[in-house]
Amino acid sequence: MFLVFAMTTDAVGVIIPELIREFSLSHTAAGAFHYVPMAAIGLSGILLGFLADKFGRKLTVILGLILYALACFLFIAGSTFGFFVALLAVSGVAIGVFKTGALALIGDISSSGREHTSTMNLVEGFFGVGAIAGPALVAYLLANGVSWKYLYVIAGGICMGLVVLAACVNYPVTQGAHRPQVDLRRTLAMTRNPYALGFSLAAALYVGTEAAIYVWMPTYLLGYDGSAVWLASYSLTVFFVLRAGGRFLGGWVLQRCRWTAVMLWFSAAIFLCYLGSMIFGVGAAVYLLPLSGLFMSMMYPTINSKGISCFPKGEHGTVAGVILFFTALAAAAGPLLMGVFSDLMGGDARYGFYLATVFAGLLCLGMLYNHLRNPTRQLLAALEASEYSGRSSE
Repeated sequence: MFLVFAMTTDAVGVIIPELIREFSLSHTAAGAFHYVPMAAIGLSGILLGFLADKFGRKLTVILGLILYALACFLFIAGSTFGFFVALLAVSGVAIGVFKTGALALIGDISSSGREHTSTMNLVEGFFGVGAIAGPALVAYLLANGVSWKYLYVIAGGICMGLVVLAACVNYPVTQGAHRPQVDLRRTLAMTRNPYALGFSLAAALYVGTEAAIYVWMPTYLLGYDGSAVWLASYSLTVFFVLRAGGRFLGGWVLQRCRWTAVMLWFSAAIFLCYLGSMIFGVGAAVYLLPLSGLFMSMMYPTINSKGISCFPKGEHGTVAGVILFFTALAAAAGPLLMGVFSDLMGGDARYGFYLATVFAGLLCLGMLYNHLRNPTRQLLAALEASEYSGRSSE
């Protein structure tokens, strides 16, 4: 599931230049292909995330997958920018539904907090593979004279196969005794929880930093004419390969190192990559921005895992929806603001990356605080002792 929706969400950096040419759009308008589905994912997460806790992971996942597949298939029937953006909004709602179900399911199949984080990195590794496959598939389609719209048709076909698989798999039953009232009111109340809010803000800062790469880096590097033109051409692929590879290694690293230290080291490396790119210009950015993918690899899965693990399993769908809301909000607002800044400065994407550098710096400061204070240590230990003590399946 993570692989297939990554194929579409992370391919926008390759699609946006085509949209600008095809529909004569500004950077801000073309960016709607990214920020509209991200906003829909966020609203779906916070308004519908409780469905996974109320009605079960299986039904939630299947319903989300079916809606996502239908939205993808309808791309072939459209020809206007507005129609495509509307379909992206529907697909965003669908992603929010099945992703919260999937995130809650990770807690159900994990026997410890450490395993939860390791599994989250593994799953996000497949997201990384989809992020490689999507842009590569769009490039292949365009090179052969086929419209980028068929990326969504292919994703819809894969998704229907996932519906069949999801219907056949036996899902675990959460055995925890903590069963609060599960509804939208409970979700909104959770936004005031300091742990949910803290991890949500950390996820938002990370995603605002990361989205700058896959949305605007190809546009920023278009004017590069130095000795590494080949790297500029494949910069997004290099970024995604490094990010995916790092996530598959994430479980191994986190088994051997303190997670707060890893987050601090990696966030500092990300900030230095951005800062170096802004100080030394596009000649350095062609190397440093793709390299940042290696350090981004374990950030989001670990932040997400630790945030969800701060709550009992019966609330994992709800808290996953809250974190997803802030994540998607940042993924929508960050590139949108970057596009606005770029347009205000004559269409130069470099000015948008100044803002992304600020996001990276704030993320690093947050990880420094987390490492020095480690505010969740006792809570995570207590919940691990009570929540990961056994499970059955249905």
